[in-house]
Amino acid sequence: MLAAEIPTLLAMAFRTVMDQVHESLAAEGFDDVRPAHGFVFQYLSHREAGATAVELGVHLGVTKQAAVQLVDELEARGYVERRPHPTDRRSRMVVLAPRGWACVASVVRRWNEIEARWVDLIGADQVDHLRADLQRIVTASGQAVALRPVW
Repeated sequence: MLAAEIPTLLAMAFRTVMDQVHESLAAEGFDDVRPAHGFVFQYLSHREAGATAVELGVHLGVTKQAAVQLVDELEARGYVERRPHPTDRRSRMVVLAPRGWACVASVVRRWNEIEARWVDLIGADQVDHLRADLQRIVTASGQAVALRPVW
């Protein structure tokens, strides 16, 4: 195998995982979740106080208007809630609603199931090595790497 094939295989593995996750989500009643929503959920799940639409836009690499539209959509579907900003009366904080947290929990469960299947497929040691190697690759740049969409 040529070394240049590894990025393609990583992308294909990610796509396979996410297709399985979205299939599972649809079966659990989260059939209105799109991949872009997952990046919002992931970002918000690590911020107890939530985030503003501007912060979400910066994270996602989209305009504030696009972020507000995405938040409107997710709020209408019951995945996020807007709350008052603690210091800025003109701004609102976006936080995961109970339905959003339930979706996040479902994704985490599914990811754990997929990793367990990988252990069955290639062995626990190989999965541990894969995880460690990928962590090294991600941190080797010396830059903070955020999980965000590639538009």
